Formats: sequence, structure tokens, C-alpha cells
Amino acid sequence: MPLQKYIFNPGINKEGTDYTAEGGWFDGNLVRFRKGLPEKIGGWVKYITASFVGTGRKLFGWTSLAGTKLLGVGTTKKLYIQAGTNYNDITPIRATTGAGDVTFGATDGSSSINVTDTAHGAAKGDFVTFSGAASLGGNVVAAVLNQEYEIDSITSTSVYVITAKDTSGATVTANSSDSGNGGGSTVGAYQINIGLDVFVSGTGWGASTWGAGGWGSSSPLSSLNQLRLWSMDSFGEDLIANVRAGRIYYWDTSAKTLGTDRAVDIADLTGANFTPTAALQVLVSDVDRHVIALGADPINDAATARTGTIDPLLIAFSDQENPAGSLRCSAGSQIIGGLRARQETLIWTDVALYSLQFIGAPFTFGLNLVNEGVSLVGPNAAINTPSGVFWMDKKGFYSYQGAVQPVPCTVRSYVLDDFNESQAFQVFAFVNKQFDEVGWFYCSSTNTVIDRYVTYNYVEQTWAIGNLSRTSWLDEGLESFPRATGTSSSSNYVFSHETGFDDEDSPMDNVFVESADFDLGDGEEFQFVRRCIPDVKFTGNSGTTQTMNFVLKARNFPGESLTTDQTTAFTGSTTKIDTRARGRQATVRFESDDDGDTGARLGVGFRIGGTRLDVQPNGRR
Repeated sequence: MPLQKYIFNPGINKEGTDYTAEGGWFDGNLVRFRKGLPEKIGGWVKYITASFVGTGRKLFGWTSLAGTKLLGVGTTKKLYIQAGTNYNDITPIRATTGAGDVTFGATDGSSSINVTDTAHGAAKGDFVTFSGAASLGGNVVAAVLNQEYEIDSITSTSVYVITAKDTSGATVTANSSDSGNGGGSTVGAYQINIGLDVFVSGTGWGASTWGAGGWGSSSPLSSLNQLRLWSMDSFGEDLIANVRAGRIYYWDTSAKTLGTDRAVDIADLTGANFTPTAALQVLVSDVDRHVIALGADPINDAATARTGTIDPLLIAFSDQENPAGSLRCSAGSQIIGGLRARQETLIWTDVALYSLQFIGAPFTFGLNLVNEGVSLVGPNAAINTPSGVFWMDKKGFYSYQGAVQPVPCTVRSYVLDDFNESQAFQVFAFVNKQFDEVGWFYCSSTNTVIDRYVTYNYVEQTWAIGNLSRTSWLDEGLESFPRATGTSSSSNYVFSHETGFDDEDSPMDNVFVESADFDLGDGEEFQFVRRCIPDVKFTGNSGTTQTMNFVLKARNFPGESLTTDQTTAFTGSTTKIDTRARGRQATVRFESDDDGDTGARLGVGFRIGGTRLDVQPNGRR
């Protein structure tokens, strides 16, 4: 029998069985499909060498009027603006004590310091900065006390514990002379409380099964009991940021100094009036620059102040350039999230999609129900693309270009059947316009941290899957590459993606694409595969050995497990691979599994074309 050419259909198809997906690709990791062919995705490096504190949950880029590129980074513990080579801490201050309200107590031989401050309101992991403190008399000198500390534990509503350190971060142990209390001039400046790193059931929507129970059925909605998520938008050259279910903050780019000043509550701005004291999300309209707060607290009946209690369906908006009105969604029990789209703002409740459009005076905005029966799996699960808005719901994937359309998905069951519903709020959508991709990072069913992604090529309409941990994403724009937050060596960084083909300075691990089962012959007789002619184009670093593995697997019946008959390494100059595989059906797999590799494949990418197999009839033995 002559050589048979196998060019598999583009995209991963896992909706059927291995056998019914014949003619296509069934599995893969860290590959994409471009022009119908699979290829290794681009690599990543650290955007800057500095790290930040907390899990990154939001990236937002903008420029100042002076042309300075700025990057807002919202984490579970901090709010930063990156400029140059530094992450500048602009985390707002929630409370500042009077002089002498804070005192210290040390124990000989211990590095733990008891801090006394009546009704401090702090939680474990919160950050506080002390100033004006005097030496305790021994090793715990003034310079040790007068700096920022992360709180180790809470003893009571008036006492908490920190670990003494010097200005280099080294632990300081008190001695018998440390008998003072820091004097009568100590001031404590408390940053806003940190947020949760995972969604905890029993704190609002999602407390039982998916969306079961009413809003806040177990405890009142608060930024303290919610997964810490940030929303950000630009107001001219300035930044508006909101902690989900918390306050709204403002950074004045021209009036504030990075490295010194912090973001402030919008209620503290000159001329501010009836500003929301809490909101689920904040954004700025594309027309006339109105600040829009989704899930805000309403103005009280006496119209003298905000109530302080979130109405999860209320939309509040400001006057042009400054709060003015409100609208309320009628369908659902809460607003999940919103997204500024073309000449409208899309708002998802837990059961419907609304369109908020600017209509001018006297009503300013109009709210229209677009579709009832769709929702948003998490606040950040929708994204704008050149082909419209895409989002993920608990039932599947959708797009919007003036009307809601389901997106046919060949990996829907794979994603939703192995998806941690309790961590749905961690899901975030991303777009990679360079490759016409939209995608979602999510937690698989046994994980409480993001470990997987799924992508959709909205031009070629193909799907891909993979394992990768990222917690927020910002597509190319101010920079010529996407950026994403993740962890490396237990520290948190922003990474530049689509840079080379490596995982920082190491080859990527477990990169592969594997076909669905295909018949050898007509599927009735046993066949023997005696050779393969690969068609692979290597890209990237040509100064090292460009190599990968060809794996041939076979089985006799769909109910049997695949048996790996042969794994063979090959290079770009390999003309043929001799094989000895026998069965009724088979799969081919191309892999670049660099786990433990010494660097031979550093900087190497690949693109797979047609595979030719020499298949001959053979009896079963």
C-alpha cells in the first residue's frame, strides 16, 4: 500500500469519543491553530524583574498627558502603578490613628511584637505603616518600628502581632532592654483590608450549588468576604479603581507622586457629592465620560446620604465629568459584571444581559433588556475583540454583535465537566489579537487556583486547550505584546507573553498535540505501520538541536486503552522514521516534552503540516 497522507482537521475536538472525532485533533497543550495547522504557542519572560505582593487580579494600561506609560496592577493585597522598573504602591489608607494611639510590647528573645490599638479593625495579612515611634530600648530601635508591616495574627479587637525586622527585611530579636512601648507619638496608617485569594462559599451568591439561594443568603455582601477582584478604568489621564463590594478610589496622575502618594476615596475629592460608598464594579462611559458604578449603594429615603448597603441590581452614574442618577435592573438578583462595548455598556445579571446606552438629557442613560436566560460566569469573564464581545456563561460560550449568539464549542464538555464551579469568579477572559484568539483561564474541578485555559480563534473558528496558571491578562496595546500575572519561584510577576518559545529561561514542558483515533485501512483488518515521513517546520533558535518526539499509539477496539508502540525523536532534517505498530486504529502525537531537559530545545518552536504513514495489511499475532 502506498504512503497515506494525514492532514487533520484544525482545532481540538473532544465533544465525542476518540473514534468519532476521526480526522481531527483530540488533545493538546500549549499549542494553537493558525491557518489550519497546529503550532507551539509563544513563550514568556518577566516584564520587569521586580515582583509584587499578592495574587494579581487586574491589569490596566493607560498613558499620562506627558506620554508616560502606566500599568495599574490590582492584587489580593495591594494596588500598584508600574512605571519604569518599579511597582509603586498606591494602596489606599482606610484609617490613620492619632499620635500615641499605638503602643508596642516586646518579649526578651522573641521577634514577635504585640501592637495595641483600640478597635484597630485589622485582619491577618493586612498592612500597616508606623511613624513617630521611639526605640523600645534595645534591639528594637526606632528604624525597626517606623516602616511598613504585614500583620501576622490578630489577638483581639485591640491587639495584633507583627514580626520585627530591620530595613533590609532581616528578622530582629528583642532583648531584655526592649522594655519601652514606642513613646507617645506613634501613628499607625492602615491600608485597606486585604481580600480573599479564593471564593469562599456562604458569603453571598454561589453559597450552595451554582447560584443557589438569594443574594447574600449567608452573610452580608462585603469586600472582606468576597474574592478580591479589582475593576479599573481611566478618567482622562487619571485612574479609577474599585475593590469588588468595596469603595471606589482615585489616582490623580498629575497631582500625585509615585512612590510617595496613595490613591484616595472618591468621596474625598473636592466637589464630590453622594458618591457611592460601595460598588461591585466601576467603569467610565465612552460618551461624555460618566463614571458608572454597578451594584452601588442607593441614596437613602431622605436623600441626604448613601445607605452604605449595596443594592446588587442598582446602576449609579455621575454627572458629566463628576453622581447624578441611577437605574435598576429588573431581572435577576445581582449584577455579575459589565463591559464597555461599541456605543453601549453591556451589563450581565445572574439571569440576563442588559444594554446601557447614553441618550442625553434629562435621563442621561437608557437601560434595555437584550436577552433573558444568559449570564456571566464571573465578573471578568467577558472581553471585547475585533469580532465583537465574547463571554463565558455557566452553560457555555457566547458572542454579541448587536444580538446574542451561542458559540459552537468542540471542547465544551471538557471544560464544563471538569470545572470548579465554586471558583467561577476567578474566571477571566482574555484576547490575543495578534493570533485572532479569545480565551478564558479557569480552575479545574480539583483546584482552587487557576490551572487551565481554553481559547477560540474567532476568525478560523477553532478551539484549543492547555494547562497554564495566569490570574489576569492585558492584550497588546501600549506594548507590542500581551502581559499577564503569574507566579515564578513563589513570587508574583507580570509576564510578557508571545516572546520567544520558552518558559522564562527554560524550555516549556509538556507541549503536545495528539490526533483522534483513525482507521488503519478500513478499520476491519489489522494493519501494520512500518514508517512515517514527518512534515514539521521548526522555528525560533536555529543554534541548538531542533528536535521533538513522534509518538505512534494503536489499539484494536475503541474500548481498549491506547498502547504506545513507539516514541522517536526527530529533527528538521529527518527524512523518515521507521516504526513497528499494529492495530485496527491508531493515533499520532507530536510532543516537545522538555521536562528535565538540559536546554537542547531552548528557544525552539514548531509547526506541524501533513504526516505520511506507510500502512500495510497484517494479520493479528
